[in-house]
Amino acid sequence: MDDFLMIGTVLKPQGVRGECKILSWAADISRFNTWKVLYMKTVDGFMPVAVKVTRISDGFVFACLDGSSSANEAEKYRGTDLYVDRDNAAPAEKDATLIADLIGCTARDENGTEIGVLTDVLQHGTVDTWVFRTASGTLMAPALLSVFPAVDPENKAIDVIRERLEEVAVCS
Repeated sequence: MDDFLMIGTVLKPQGVRGECKILSWAADISRFNTWKVLYMKTVDGFMPVAVKVTRISDGFVFACLDGSSSANEAEKYRGTDLYVDRDNAAPAEKDATLIADLIGCTARDENGTEIGVLTDVLQHGTVDTWVFRTASGTLMAPALLSVFPAVDPENKAIDVIRERLEEVAVCS
């Protein structure tokens, strides 16, 4: 499992005082108020960046990164994904798994036949949609317990009931 979890993306500088407008991927946006250090991915790993949240408004976080004090300084963060180390992330709720831990899991049916590898989780509506890369293309299916009865992120495995999957899956 990854030591760092992506929790936001810097959209753009905001104003002239060095703030960045951040799109939050965190389940609880207010957690940004507790983080003093976030991380950026580099070719060498993850680099810490100091964060000072100035406000949370309309579903966005506004913050100064590494003491930025002008729009020009904030501009260098545009498009940057921000991460939190797992120790400072909110724990998953009971019977829940973090999306970061699901990505890369291999789905297999009752006979051990590989269905595909989970590449994305779409969160539109009441039920997540899991997206798999398969030998024949892309397969999407609702994340239902009746289709996927067991998930083992530590072993990167997802159990599938093939008959139920064939009833609900969309292939492209």
